[in-house]
Amino acid sequence: MNSYIRICDIEKYYGNASHVTKAIDRLTFTVKKGEFMGVMGPSGSGKTTLLNLLSTIDRVSAGHIFYEDTDITALSEDDLAEFRKNNLGFVFQEYNLLDTLTIEENISLALTLQGNSKKSILETTAKLLKLLDIEEIRGKFPYQVSGGQKQRCACARALACDPKLLLADEPTGALDSLSSQTLLETFTKLNQTLGTTILMVTHDAFCASYCSRILFLRDGKIFHELLRADRSRQLFLQDILDVLSFTGGKTTENP
Repeated sequence: MNSYIRICDIEKYYGNASHVTKAIDRLTFTVKKGEFMGVMGPSGSGKTTLLNLLSTIDRVSAGHIFYEDTDITALSEDDLAEFRKNNLGFVFQEYNLLDTLTIEENISLALTLQGNSKKSILETTAKLLKLLDIEEIRGKFPYQVSGGQKQRCACARALACDPKLLLADEPTGALDSLSSQTLLETFTKLNQTLGTTILMVTHDAFCASYCSRILFLRDGKIFHELLRADRSRQLFLQDILDVLSFTGGKTTENP
């Protein structure tokens, strides 16, 4: 796998001259093409800030972020919007579906906005409905389906424009255990069959155990890293729990 994203010595500050908070502290790492990476850490560790920086929602205070040869920290706001539209897909805890559109229409909307042909839109939407096992609810509205089905629709919508990177922020946070497992298995399927590069922020060890690599953040820095390699998910889960236990619970979200 080749490096797709290079995060180079980035920093992020918030506040003013009288009170400055350093959310990200000289962070450096890479994400490889086809990797399923997790980011864990306690509240205030910098994981959501990192996701916002990678997603172009926020800008670094110092350092550089490269997507292949593109330095997104040097792009104008217009160029960032274009980059985001053409390269990134998003899955968030809140689904963010439009209640006035059917499940099928929510997926096809992004393709319509990009100006794709009607034939292409129908073909891509049908493929995604089948891939994420939501064909039977294509004509229903979001309020008529379960949370797990909404989140799979959100995944399909995120994949509609063939993003190079799928960014997921606590994607199982609003789901029950069965729906969470189904969604994580869907992520694994997307990663293994389509080669989708996924970066997922989570506080949940079970959720993180589906990743191939995990970065643990604390005070805006990487303090530990785990590679799954050829271990089973169950063994990897135990390793994650060991790290959380070693840190005295400081790498879990506050209740």
